[in-house]
Amino acid sequence: MRPRIEPAAMDVLMVRLFDTIDEENMPWLLAADRALREAFGSWLIDLVPSYTTLMLHYDCLCLTHAEALQRIERALEGLEPAGAGLGQRHEIPVWYDPSVGPELVRVAERAGLTIDEIVRRHCDRDYRVFALGFAPGYGFMGLVEEALATPRLNTPRRRVPAGSVAIAERQTAIYPLQSPGGWNILGRTAVPLFEHARRGEPLLLPGDRVRFAAISRDEFERQGGDTTPLESAS
Repeated sequence: MRPRIEPAAMDVLMVRLFDTIDEENMPWLLAADRALREAFGSWLIDLVPSYTTLMLHYDCLCLTHAEALQRIERALEGLEPAGAGLGQRHEIPVWYDPSVGPELVRVAERAGLTIDEIVRRHCDRDYRVFALGFAPGYGFMGLVEEALATPRLNTPRRRVPAGSVAIAERQTAIYPLQSPGGWNILGRTAVPLFEHARRGEPLLLPGDRVRFAAISRDEFERQGGDTTPLESAS
């Protein structure tokens, strides 16, 4: 692995560790995140890990561009991947049903599988949280089984309800609050991701693992879930 450092703004550097998305990247990205935070200390304004990169925003009033580059290079010299125990594991209960997951039919037809089999397969593995973005508490997760991979909708919805669980290509995610979106909706959870993020305590963080668990409508309602149907995308 040979990190590449690319300028993104006057005081922002993009540290690229990989060129392709892979679950095996995460231990390296987490180790780099920790090393860079230690190297920059109070001169670090923000550090955002993603699938293959880390975006580093530093205080340019305290460090020159050359000094920032030197700190990055020294921090990543001899980098070793983080231990497998880093990151939490979360089980997210989901009500999978065409009334709140209208693309269940689309995904099933594309894969040549039944809806029940789509649900089983979506729940049958842990997903790594690669990055946060789009909305507070929104975690980009993967990788979804190849058979379930489905392209985004041609026309995004104007409103996707909070708690909607969706897939796009080989990624999966949960919408933390009502927002526009073009992913394929499979179901809905009552876990309040946005409330966690609003308190400054995001439930999902890069490096965490998520396992979805199918629940009944009755259980979903007991957990406070909203059963308002969502129309199929046009």
